[in-house]
Amino acid sequence: MNHNLLGTIQKAKVEKKITNGFMLDVQGEKLVLPDEAAREDIELNQEVDVFIYVDKNGKPAASMEQPQPSRDSYGWAEVKEVVPHIGAFVDIGLEHKDILVSKDDLPLLKTVWPKEGDHLFVSLEVDKKGRLLAEPISEGEVMDDLEQAPDDLLNQDVMARVYKATKAGTAVLTGEGYRGFIHPTERKEEPRLGETLQARVIDVKKDGTINLSLRPMKQESRKEDAEVIFDYLLENDGVMPFHDKSDAEEIRDTFHISKSAFKRALGKLMKENKVEQQDNRTVIKHDS
Repeated sequence: MNHNLLGTIQKAKVEKKITNGFMLDVQGEKLVLPDEAAREDIELNQEVDVFIYVDKNGKPAASMEQPQPSRDSYGWAEVKEVVPHIGAFVDIGLEHKDILVSKDDLPLLKTVWPKEGDHLFVSLEVDKKGRLLAEPISEGEVMDDLEQAPDDLLNQDVMARVYKATKAGTAVLTGEGYRGFIHPTERKEEPRLGETLQARVIDVKKDGTINLSLRPMKQESRKEDAEVIFDYLLENDGVMPFHDKSDAEEIRDTFHISKSAFKRALGKLMKENKVEQQDNRTVIKHDS
């Protein structure tokens, strides 16, 4: 069939009733509309809008369900299955038919691949073999259709989903369509592609995008970071080669926090008389 029809919504004429469905004419192509994909009020010779896809048997088919993701539009699709050497299968709203997101369109680092229940923001494409695939949105396409975030969003919590996961940072879209960015220093772990997050807005930029943090407010963070550092000391015989003059990158690589956050947490532990610094090291005090 004409591969240009796949993944699109087309006008179709209902020609006849067949076993378990209807025969349609779509621009001269004969397609089956299964009973489960048809409305109850469908009639012969009626003109209907249908979505064109390839069924689980590899045959072109039609559905009166109209998925939000298509060749012409993006939409959120739930991850139903992840296959390590193939990619992730997502539900775009078709009965008994999930669509593949190729491993080539997923992060190189498999630890940030999506899991079942996550949601990917995708459109549909057709490969050279005529297979319908889902493709995550690109950075350029997000910026081309940017929704401007208001200034009063600062310090507010937002719900967002990850559409790009890299070591350089995490890019997200909120439910309102705002584009957000989470710097590595503002997260403990790198979120998964498709993961839903609750984050705090720490900056509304002039271009309408927002910077977000997954870390608690500084007062809460000091306690949390201090506990992590003290646990690290306990696991290393009460001694660590980190102090208030240590290299920022080494601190970030070990504790996943900035140097300033490390110094605040270390100051808290010293104030509580739990640790002290000796010879470019930090040690647990014996009387703590």
